[in-house]
Amino acid sequence: MVHLAPIPNDKEVDKDPLVDGMKKIKFPEPTENEMSTSVYGSHFATQDLPKTEMPESEMPKDIAYKMIKLVGNPCRTFKDELSLDGNPILNLASFCTTYMEEEAEKLMAASMSTNFIDYEEYPQSAEIQARCVSMIGRLFNAPTHDDSEASMGTSTIGSSEAIMLGTLAMKKAWQNKRKAAGKPYDKPNIVMNSAVQVCWEKAARYFEVEEKYVYCTTDRYVIDPEEAVNLVDENTIGICVILGTTYTGEYEDAKAINDLLVKKNIDCPIHIDAASGGFVAPFVNPKLEWDFRLEKVISINVSGHKYGLVYPGVGWAIWRSPEFLPKELIFNINYLGADQASFTLNFSKGASQVIGQYYQMIRLGKCGYRAIMLNLTRTADYLSAHLEALGFLILSQTGGKGLPLVAFRLDPKKNHHYDEFAVAHQLRQRGWVVPAYTMAPHSEKLKLMRVVVREDFSKSRCDQLVADIKLAVETLNKTDKDKIDEEKE
Repeated sequence: MVHLAPIPNDKEVDKDPLVDGMKKIKFPEPTENEMSTSVYGSHFATQDLPKTEMPESEMPKDIAYKMIKLVGNPCRTFKDELSLDGNPILNLASFCTTYMEEEAEKLMAASMSTNFIDYEEYPQSAEIQARCVSMIGRLFNAPTHDDSEASMGTSTIGSSEAIMLGTLAMKKAWQNKRKAAGKPYDKPNIVMNSAVQVCWEKAARYFEVEEKYVYCTTDRYVIDPEEAVNLVDENTIGICVILGTTYTGEYEDAKAINDLLVKKNIDCPIHIDAASGGFVAPFVNPKLEWDFRLEKVISINVSGHKYGLVYPGVGWAIWRSPEFLPKELIFNINYLGADQASFTLNFSKGASQVIGQYYQMIRLGKCGYRAIMLNLTRTADYLSAHLEALGFLILSQTGGKGLPLVAFRLDPKKNHHYDEFAVAHQLRQRGWVVPAYTMAPHSEKLKLMRVVVREDFSKSRCDQLVADIKLAVETLNKTDKDKIDEEKE
């Protein structure tokens, strides 16, 4: 999530010293005889890094590189700033890809300066996007046998933009139907699980669509098909179905919702949020019907930078046919001599991520993706078995019935004097980022933790995590409650 950043005022810039009660200590400048071409011997090592205003003067490129890349340990003046973020490989909270082959990285680096939107100057980049859209659409069983259903799609910055576009298309299509029937079109709503990712709430709020939630319970963490269909009314623009929730990784039952809509003859489309599961389910659970095989599914989004195995940020939005993408949302523009059709919330962007996606799909092929996703599923099941043996309760699915992640919690029957947040705190001291959080609205009393199994999470790394979780629990068992509470604060 991108946060809004405040611009500090002058008082905040000239803030108090690091230690209360002391004057702001000035770092003495080196003399001319002490100057060195070494990074750590230069005068830049004695200065604060620019934080609020662009510096007036330049600095050598190697020093700028080291200043940004390294900082964190006060004893190492440079090469710190980014290491404060933590090691992405040990960040088991994120679905985002943290490993790509060197050849992919070289291709992506070479296309960083390519403005993807400039089709006239970079026609091959546009062609590569079209190839990716076709490959992903066919992976999702887009109808290709009938000319009347010419499926289409586009690349996006991520699933958030793709979801925005999907919501906008559903709203406009619904409004057009209502206008044609001479009915009011000012109160659209959308049905979704309360465990949706925040971008769905943003889409509803930004585009003035009422949110109608199917709430989770203490023993159900996905949408209830019957309840979802019962919430549909004449103002419903669509139902969001998640292929892999962020809380437990469970797949919602798109087929059950589709079949109920068909049975009850309800004219309501389904959008599949396959941000995480779109590149997993087709390879691990190919018989699962969740995509365009279901007649009510009109659009699907997927994140290329999650299990699509590309660095952030790239996503994809695919529509069953032009019928579900109203023409008035598509801008036909002439840019630098070329006519272009555009449906996007962004304009200029680099071609790197699209190139990276194409590389992965032709490099790995279906066989390669299948091998990776099955390995991730095996690793997730292996981790689940070990955590269960340690006394944790497993809330996620195994055997490929959900995403390759493990959601788990402490067994309440054991009356621990600490909670999941304390376990997460202990793991953080070992470098692991394993999030502890509460469940979605109406079931928020339930605390749990989650490990996302990504491509670079090997069995040996999994074994190390299990050992550290075991050590964390043993440490907490020996620590009194007051001390644990004190550390939390």
